[in-house]
Amino acid sequence: MSKITDYRYLFQQMFGNARTNLTGSFQLSQLNSKSVQAQLRAAGIDTNSKQYKAALKEMMRNGNGAMYANIQGIKNSMKCYDKDGDYINPTNGLAGLLVTEENESQRKRIISIPESSKDEMFEQTKKEFLRENGALNGDTTRRLDVYTNMYRKMQKNDRLAAGYTMQQYERAYRQALLAAARKADPGWSIGKPIKPGALDNITREDIESNLRKSGSTLIQASFDESI
Repeated sequence: MSKITDYRYLFQQMFGNARTNLTGSFQLSQLNSKSVQAQLRAAGIDTNSKQYKAALKEMMRNGNGAMYANIQGIKNSMKCYDKDGDYINPTNGLAGLLVTEENESQRKRIISIPESSKDEMFEQTKKEFLRENGALNGDTTRRLDVYTNMYRKMQKNDRLAAGYTMQQYERAYRQALLAAARKADPGWSIGKPIKPGALDNITREDIESNLRKSGSTLIQASFDESI
């Protein structure tokens, strides 16, 4: 997941020479000084908050002590994080979707997700499968909308695992559709027209009834797994 943060409020020294400090600005290396901390608190910034600390960490990682910041710039950066210091996805406004080294292991787990979300994914997968004759088209797919709708229904700390779980279901749905298309027409291959009615009897419930959990994945042993 790409992460884009606006750092226009940072002003870098050039060629190692001292640069005139802009009014209201200060070097990042001065952020912990008493005078700057007093300015931040006077501006309503809680320097003990997780939101501030997350913004500061990102600023320091992308800049260096010689760069400049100002109060409004810090406030803008803090808007990228929630009260827990979690990054807010700029596309959908949701936190809890940034994969890090710390949460990677917790992401790869199967959890309970809304039936309505699974139903939406099945219908969208089937619709696109028929429209594209089994091909995957990144330009026209609306699968991201399905994931976003599901994330809004989940608790923040479960969103990454929910996304991982949905990927498992999505894969199983596609495998079942591929198997059905090939069964109806043994000579069919991805990209060729699908035989009319080939997918009529495929239901989400039937697919999921044959799924079994194997470690951190869901396996559909009844269908051809080749994609």
